[in-house]
Amino acid sequence: MDDAINGVLFDVDGTLVDTNYLHAVSWWEAFRQVDRTVPMARIHRAIGMGSDKLLDHLLGDDHDPDLADKLRAAHLTLYATYWDRLRPLPGAADLLRACAGRGLRVVLASSASPDELGVLRRALDADDVIHTATSAGDADNSKPDPDILSSAMDAAGLAAERTVMVGDSVWDAVAANRAGVPCVGVTCGGTSEAELREAGAVEVYENPAALCAALADSALIRR
Repeated sequence: MDDAINGVLFDVDGTLVDTNYLHAVSWWEAFRQVDRTVPMARIHRAIGMGSDKLLDHLLGDDHDPDLADKLRAAHLTLYATYWDRLRPLPGAADLLRACAGRGLRVVLASSASPDELGVLRRALDADDVIHTATSAGDADNSKPDPDILSSAMDAAGLAAERTVMVGDSVWDAVAANRAGVPCVGVTCGGTSEAELREAGAVEVYENPAALCAALADSALIRR
């Protein structure tokens, strides 16, 4: 079919690897180190944005750039202590392999830094079916802007009208809509089905395993 899906963009943090709450507690501690109190619930709801957008969202657009640099460095140092213990979410590698087995190009489209993305890929242990991957270094603007998704589609030779995204945050859904790509949501990152649908997700599943089990009837196969 001319309109058949031929590629899937996957967010990674909170979608394929169980990292969202580790990011939240690392940001919370980074804020505490500079005498800023930011409730962890607010931090969690901002996870999925690039770090620049996250800090704008939590501190305001006019925050001190030097403070932002200190916060990013502290967050990275704290988050890195978990790297050797990261685990994939249920069914993550199975979902990637099932998509590849159906002839779909599997593309990682992450807001993580290149180093972080390397750690996430090791946790996934599915490089044999990943067609290509893009990270924060491949886009001028981070999520919820669509740049990372556009860069990923360009790198994989995909057209928006034949691509679907899988993500766990409202920021993934917003970025996908801006890129002209339907978003299938998963709630395993801690965002509810109602929030994901309100942000534009066309379908929502509990985790990659649930999506994999329903793959044949999902938007990843039929647009």
